[in-house]
Amino acid sequence: METIEIVGDNYFGAWDKVRVACRGIVVKDGLILLNYETKTDQWMIPGGGIENEEDEKGCCVREVEEETGFVVEPSDCVLQINEYYEDTKYIDRYFLCNIIGTSELHLTQREKAVGMEPRWMPIETIRTIFSKHADYTESDEMRRGIYLREYLALNKILR
Repeated sequence: METIEIVGDNYFGAWDKVRVACRGIVVKDGLILLNYETKTDQWMIPGGGIENEEDEKGCCVREVEEETGFVVEPSDCVLQINEYYEDTKYIDRYFLCNIIGTSELHLTQREKAVGMEPRWMPIETIRTIFSKHADYTESDEMRRGIYLREYLALNKILR
């Protein structure tokens, strides 16, 4: 498994907090399953933080199901991206997933507030959207970081 390191301009030089997240890449007929925030016009690969004592694959399954309504079977981890911002190290682990069923969405209050919904997008279209990460350098550091991370992940995993 390959690891990519991203160091943000606002990194303090040392971290004392760690957040581990698992993200599921679901591809079907040349389309990729993504989360789209209708109120912020922001895209991202489904996933989120590990809770309690769950393992990484369990986290991936839960997050994809909660956010998209699809039950998936994940591969072993295919890529890890470590991001360093301020005093925190963010670890994102990526899994290729096959759909094995459907469920209901279970969005958080924040996800509801931003109008999150699952959408299928052509892989090349979303690569183009994520490739514009530098456009947000001055205006939206969070989006810049998310788009850079997702762009690197897609280019490594879906060559």
